[in-house]
Amino acid sequence: MTATRRAVLGGGAALLGMAAGTGAIAQTGPGDEVVRLWPGRPPGYRGTKIVRKVADQSKDPAHTDRWVSGIDDPVLVVRRPAKANGSAVLLVPGGGYGFLAYDNEGTEQAAWLNARGVTAFILLYRLPGDGWEQRGLVPLQDAQRAMRVIRSGAAKFGVDPARVAVLGFSAGGHLAGSLATRHGERVYTPVDAADGLSARPDLAGLVYPVINLDAAITHAGSRDNLLGPNPSAEALRHASVEQRVTADTPPLFLIHASDDGLVPVANSLVLYDAALKAGRKAEMHLFDEGGHGFGARLPKASPGSAWPALFHAYGVRKGVFRA
Repeated sequence: MTATRRAVLGGGAALLGMAAGTGAIAQTGPGDEVVRLWPGRPPGYRGTKIVRKVADQSKDPAHTDRWVSGIDDPVLVVRRPAKANGSAVLLVPGGGYGFLAYDNEGTEQAAWLNARGVTAFILLYRLPGDGWEQRGLVPLQDAQRAMRVIRSGAAKFGVDPARVAVLGFSAGGHLAGSLATRHGERVYTPVDAADGLSARPDLAGLVYPVINLDAAITHAGSRDNLLGPNPSAEALRHASVEQRVTADTPPLFLIHASDDGLVPVANSLVLYDAALKAGRKAEMHLFDEGGHGFGARLPKASPGSAWPALFHAYGVRKGVFRA
């Protein structure tokens, strides 16, 4: 039985309990370069047993489409280009804060970035419903730490620490947007010298993102998985990305389809409006077709298939990528 993304995002991630392929980093291969985020236990550890699960949604054995859950030890999976140009992107897969769409919004995105000389770092971040303290901060803790780990290891990774973007999808877009707007917020106690570095991305790309958590336009599954049942009005406002735009928010690049039936396009619209009102740089592309969760899989005949090239061109103009 294969669960659809709509079914899982609409009704929670319980169906992932049927997944096979458990293990410490079950979705990676023996040749993958994997970097742990935390030198010891991550913040908020309470001794809860968390079991890694990987569910492959693909019917083609040559092309996996894995959903990952049960992450107790968050990591970066590094994908290096044949000819690196110093640019880097932190990739943040979505999945309603209930799972991570590892291939659709991770490995497949790394492939086109690598083809453009960009080093990709796929973030396998902790899911808030797995028993951590301060559940609403758990993904942001990992995202902030990931940016600092990339910058602290810039020489080793062959990247310029001043040219590191973030690219997030769906709930991963919410996390990427939160990183862009809350990079300076102290959400964990520093653990080493890397935590003295900035967590601010130099550019934030948000693809069909969840933005607002406090209105009819929100994605209820992402909201509930992140904040738990009955969050306060203040908690909802605090976690709504458009409410957090400041003078230090990096350039924003937004992609959405008008026919997205899961995360309404109004999410991108409210963030774009907030960025303009704050005098921040932002570019938005809306397509009338594409739905939700398309990643880089839209057919070439679809106008939305151009979004990776548009994002890269925007990054070139902002000095993050190289032509």
